Amino acid sequence: MALSRRLLAPIRRCGEACQLAVGHGTPWRAVKLAAVVGTLLTVINQWEAITTDTPMNWLKVVLTYCVPYLVSTYTSVSKDLHLRREAQAVELVVYEENRDAGVRQGWE
Repeated sequence: MALSRRLLAPIRRCGEACQLAVGHGTPWRAVKLAAVVGTLLTVINQWEAITTDTPMNWLKVVLTYCVPYLVSTYTSVSKDLHLRREAQAVELVVYEENRDAGVRQGWE
């Protein structure tokens, strides 16, 4: 039983991370950040193509927007998972303290 729980824990965390990545406002925040950062980086990296007749490298432009989007999404999901784990740890401590207090008072 403990082995199966240990094996399933990463799968559960992955599912939780995927849910956070596509919900809770994460995609919208990532799009806004990618629009700003991607535009600035595109101007910096493609300046010659913007100001002269040099052809634009569209693959680099797309990747320039994808990278800040992915970094922002990863950061948001990582933060949310950390906060959830902290909240679960606090709940466990409170539960154990209440249980111990009940035992001391003869509730159990």
